[in-house]
Amino acid sequence: MQTWATTPVPRVAGTPRPLRLYDTATGEVRPTAPGKTAGLYVCGITPYDATHLGHAATYLAFDLIHRVWLDNGHEVNYVQNVTDIDDPLLERAERDQDDWVVLGMRETALFREDMVALRVLPPRSYIGAVEAIPEIVEAISKLLAAGHAYRVEDSEYPDIYFDHTATGRFGYESRYDEPTMLELFAERGGDPDRPGKRHPLDALLWRVARPNEPSWESEIGAGRPGWHVECSVIALNRLGSAFDVQGGGSDLIFPHHENSAAHAEALSSEFPFARHYVHAGMIGLDGEKMSKSRGNLVFVSRLRADRVDPAAVRLALLAGHYREDRPWTADLLADGERRLGRWRDAALLESGPDATDTITRLRDHLSNDLDTPNALRAVDAWADEALAGRGNDPSAPAQFRDAVDALLGIDI
Repeated sequence: MQTWATTPVPRVAGTPRPLRLYDTATGEVRPTAPGKTAGLYVCGITPYDATHLGHAATYLAFDLIHRVWLDNGHEVNYVQNVTDIDDPLLERAERDQDDWVVLGMRETALFREDMVALRVLPPRSYIGAVEAIPEIVEAISKLLAAGHAYRVEDSEYPDIYFDHTATGRFGYESRYDEPTMLELFAERGGDPDRPGKRHPLDALLWRVARPNEPSWESEIGAGRPGWHVECSVIALNRLGSAFDVQGGGSDLIFPHHENSAAHAEALSSEFPFARHYVHAGMIGLDGEKMSKSRGNLVFVSRLRADRVDPAAVRLALLAGHYREDRPWTADLLADGERRLGRWRDAALLESGPDATDTITRLRDHLSNDLDTPNALRAVDAWADEALAGRGNDPSAPAQFRDAVDALLGIDI
């Protein structure tokens, strides 16, 4: 699958700061410790609707991780999937009398456009579940052979499920107890009550072909993959085990990331799947989480069509900490637009106060679990000083522009 166009990232004067991130699995802010190449896997969209601000906030958070690692001199092997075959996509296509393939391609293309507009650096590998089906089939065959997967006792539809006890570590990533896992599994696409399963928490690996549903012939029979295994396989085959960060929204902590880690660890016999599990908070509107099921979405493409500057959207979303659930409001966007205007006015000055301390503070805040609220305030302080006519360093505005561009992704 085609990724999207990148933008150049300027070099920033001064000394980078190693990145520390909150890890869901340990409940601690810990240093990331990439080698020459940092490995990043972020779960992608199911393309049955346009990119909303919840999506945007998540991908912006991981874009900052990408940028801080680049500032530290690492190459970044960033991998992202597209769940271009799944029940929600098929259901939306049926509802709208649309071809599911065309729907998926159209919304994926729109997502790429939104990412370019928001200046999100692209993944090195952008992989659709459909194109990964041969890899997924091979992995499921290995899990069956090792006794980590089984077919349900159903003469009509003997679907294949993962034995969640296979690694002996199920639950370590989310740290949820079993009642919580069962509740979330039922709410988030799982099927705890499926007859024939060994345990309610066992997750679907391969759905045997049904009438009027797309399916693919394979050595394990005609069918299509379950959701979690696609990320296990796509990540393992491009990043290996114990890569640096697996990420997504906080609604993916369970069941998606718990299962994708368990599947991968059963396949590789290595632990852990990722060194950090990093999750972004939810964006709300009118007091509720922004989600397709609630229909309370603010779309990036609609804001762009209304001539809202994507840099202002980016600043508005970065005004809150990435791990916090937070609301989207008109005032938040207006604040982002005002902030962007002041930064751009300051960057156009012929001189300004020395930018060294500002860049140091910007790096310090971002390296501390992506503390964007304080990072933005550090930049505000320089812009305010510059616009007040303080400082006469002719190199400062350019240094300011490069740091804001490289580290925050804001083109001023």
